[in-house]
Amino acid sequence: MIDIPNGFEPIFRSSPFVDLLGPIYNKKTVDGLTIGLRAEKKHCNARGQVHGGVLSTLADIALGYNAAFSDDVPVPLVTASLNIDYAGSAKLGDWIYIDTDVHKVGRKMAFANCYFWVEKKRIARASGVFAVMST
Repeated sequence: MIDIPNGFEPIFRSSPFVDLLGPIYNKKTVDGLTIGLRAEKKHCNARGQVHGGVLSTLADIALGYNAAFSDDVPVPLVTASLNIDYAGSAKLGDWIYIDTDVHKVGRKMAFANCYFWVEKKRIARASGVFAVMST
């Protein structure tokens, strides 16, 4: 059984790829969704650190979900640009969580930033631009 902090539950929306990466968790807050993941062996590289590609994927999920579900009516989005800067690392067993700030969801584009945390230490930041899909 994986130890998950209080208030987190399995992510409300998934896909076959997200299922392979997960389990991924979310917690609803007044500011949006906090995304979380307990680092398992499958998330780590040969040095025992969480692989940067895992963090990049989590950024895409955190940014996209927060932007898409920031209003009462979900907005269909596709990632147009994703940038991530690594300022630290996570290791096997760490609880990684991501807080997101949605700047704007417009008619054609959406913009958001997020920070990755392990305990009280920031380990990465990411920003994303999303194209709003026509319906």
